Amino acid sequence: MHNKYVSPFSTRYASDEMQYLFSDDAKFTTWRRLWVSLAKAEQELGLPVAAEQVAELEANVDNIDFEAARRREQIVRHDVMAHVHTYGLACPGAAGIIHLGATSCFVGDNADIIIMRRALELTRKKLAGVAKKLCDFAMAHKDLPCLGYTHLQPAQPTTVGKRATLWLSELLMDIDEASRRIDTLAMLGNKGTTGTQASFLELFEGDAEKVERLEQMIAADFGFDRVVPVSGQTYSRKVDFQVAAALSGVAQTAGKFAQDIRLLQSFKELEEPFESEQIGSSAMPYKRNPMRSERISALARHVITNALNPAMTASTQWLERSLDDSANRRIAMSEAFLGVDAILNIMLNICGGLVVYPKVIEKRLMEELPFMAAENIMMGAVKKGGDRQELHERLRVYSQQAGAVVKEQGRPNDLLDRIAADSTFGLSSDELEGILDPALYIGLAVRQTENFVQKVALPATQPFLEEGNAPNTELKV
Repeated sequence: MHNKYVSPFSTRYASDEMQYLFSDDAKFTTWRRLWVSLAKAEQELGLPVAAEQVAELEANVDNIDFEAARRREQIVRHDVMAHVHTYGLACPGAAGIIHLGATSCFVGDNADIIIMRRALELTRKKLAGVAKKLCDFAMAHKDLPCLGYTHLQPAQPTTVGKRATLWLSELLMDIDEASRRIDTLAMLGNKGTTGTQASFLELFEGDAEKVERLEQMIAADFGFDRVVPVSGQTYSRKVDFQVAAALSGVAQTAGKFAQDIRLLQSFKELEEPFESEQIGSSAMPYKRNPMRSERISALARHVITNALNPAMTASTQWLERSLDDSANRRIAMSEAFLGVDAILNIMLNICGGLVVYPKVIEKRLMEELPFMAAENIMMGAVKKGGDRQELHERLRVYSQQAGAVVKEQGRPNDLLDRIAADSTFGLSSDELEGILDPALYIGLAVRQTENFVQKVALPATQPFLEEGNAPNTELKV
């Protein structure tokens, strides 16, 4: 349809697999599986639920008449009761025991937790995929010296691979945080209207142990080993914030990565992938704009600011529950996941095709290295009998003069020529060139890169890459 709003996450950004998790089909089939699990557990614990009724419910989990549910909701103005009714139409023999003892949050909140855990697992797999590509990139360029920057001003050299480990390190933090959220998510269980489980206690004629066993059985059906110990009608909305904060963390990592790529592409040191027929600008045919990284920057801002939504929701809940969370959560939680999914899809594409330009990197480094080598030059001259204080002063003056030549005249850095022409230093041009070997100024960059990738990053990511097929790297428009 072209006459209604359609989310760009659906048409341009998010993957089909993440979109499915937040689809009506995923949501309402999960509701039905929860109703099946509830009925099965109630039957096993002695309530008047027949095995035939459970079987009928199981057989119709995927048999959803979405149009009938929509029409019913227009009448009753209640989505859960509309789907209870629709499920009952498909299962006439079991209609009377669907949702027995439960509140809306039994299906709503439990389904949200189930879906969020699946979405976190998919996110973690994609994080691991990006991390693996950066591991490969870092090792391939571990010993390629490049200009380092602090305050975006030239600083001590590093290597292209070492710089990549900084991006990689933050990705590992995000993997850890995603794992923490996955491991600590708990189902709501069957807590009832105010969290006291009174309706279930009534159903089981005061048998508290059966009430507690019921929700443990349901949680086990969905692979959870625990339910929240106490709640009102809903699970605490702080849980949503914790998940959204973890996703915000991914966006922060990606945003920093994208900014760095945009800067380095401006310097012409490296570029994101650029297809043979891609157009960089409608007006300037020569342009190769970093549009992928710019898209990450844009989406990252959305995900980061979106984390305020569940934070505000958590802080404004009234007593045992209110309903002002519902509309906000429908948007905020889905878009947090869809936004991060879109970001990681782009990162997978970029990290699998980064183009490095060693000659440009070398040229930019060598333009600044004479200034950074000043101390080594001074030490070399002292070893030949020079006066350290006098040499320091001469280097200060020559550095200022050479800097003026570069900035004011646009000419190459001539600091080495000035030093070679001054007999006070006693250093030949060949000796000065030897002092300017970039490998002398990168410290432990190569060793750090190797150790970090081999001993930390790869072991941390490999288990999640083995969870299933490699994440999709196809990039949407």
